[in-house]
Amino acid sequence: MNDIVSNKHSKDKISLKEIFLKLEALFAYLFSKWYLILIVGILGAIVGFFYAKMQIPSYRSTTTFVLESGESSGGGLGQVAGLAALAGVDLGQSGGGIFQGDNLFELYRSRKMIESALLQRSGSDSSKLLLDRYLALSQEREGWGKSNPELLKIDFLKDTSSPKARLRDSILQQAVQNINKNNLEVGHLDKKSSIIKVDVNSSDEVFSKEFNEAIVDQVNNFYINTKTKKSLDNIAILQRKTDSVRAVMNGAIAASAVVADATPNLNPTRQSQRLIPTQRSQFSAETNRAILGQLVQNLEMSKMALLKETPLIQVVDEPIYPLQIIKSGKLKGLVIGGFLACFLCVIILLGIKSYKDLMAN
Repeated sequence: MNDIVSNKHSKDKISLKEIFLKLEALFAYLFSKWYLILIVGILGAIVGFFYAKMQIPSYRSTTTFVLESGESSGGGLGQVAGLAALAGVDLGQSGGGIFQGDNLFELYRSRKMIESALLQRSGSDSSKLLLDRYLALSQEREGWGKSNPELLKIDFLKDTSSPKARLRDSILQQAVQNINKNNLEVGHLDKKSSIIKVDVNSSDEVFSKEFNEAIVDQVNNFYINTKTKKSLDNIAILQRKTDSVRAVMNGAIAASAVVADATPNLNPTRQSQRLIPTQRSQFSAETNRAILGQLVQNLEMSKMALLKETPLIQVVDEPIYPLQIIKSGKLKGLVIGGFLACFLCVIILLGIKSYKDLMAN
């Protein structure tokens, strides 16, 4: 039994010794090829240097803003909700939290918002759309002349329902996907901050700035309009009802005056000719006056609810020229290129040696 244990320890020691000997042989082999590794490393450093030098710079535009959602218009309107319901208005409902959390970020990445921003006119050249600038920097138009000349005739603002609409939509869809993947970044300024940051990166400084401004404007307006749409609809309904009741009340008052004017010297035995129409008009006017008072109260409370529900979006920083330039440094390219070249050279040399050793055995 002791002999078996001793043989086992002996094999373990021999195996460990062989591993160290093999490692030593590998290091000796690599050291013998130091000149080759050095030459390859120098060539890789040169390639990395010129790659960094020739790399097209990217311009980053950044907008940061704070968002405060509007308050809910809850039960404070309960005392007048009954009459409002008769007018077809629901005062007790609010816009809710449809854009809470990351939903706002997904709104920035949506096809509708990006398309709307791309179809805006360029601020620096009103004859161009932002989409035209994007197609120029992505160099997609250059291949259209040979592959599909019909694409060059598309008017992206007018050809929405023509036979060219399918081609138009396919171009826009591809642009949206590429922008989401390569150009647009949306998130919080940092993990602990509630400030929202929108970054746009591209090789065209003008496009980066103008597209950033366009999409922030599109999304923020859509957000505010959606949050306040229900309250605005309520106000519009109440305003129409109020104007209608007021017109009826004014008509009743006018009708009472017309009856009095039509019978200036009425026979005392014919008082019903004046009294009945006058009282009917006065009753109608008083009734509509009471209804009008409640409607005006509801209308003013709806306007107050709208003020509470309207979210506050305050821009903190917006992009200004010159934009931040994102470009790899020449020294960084030199170091990374040299390191990667040396690493690949070592891997190839070890592979060649292992192959030769395997074939020798």
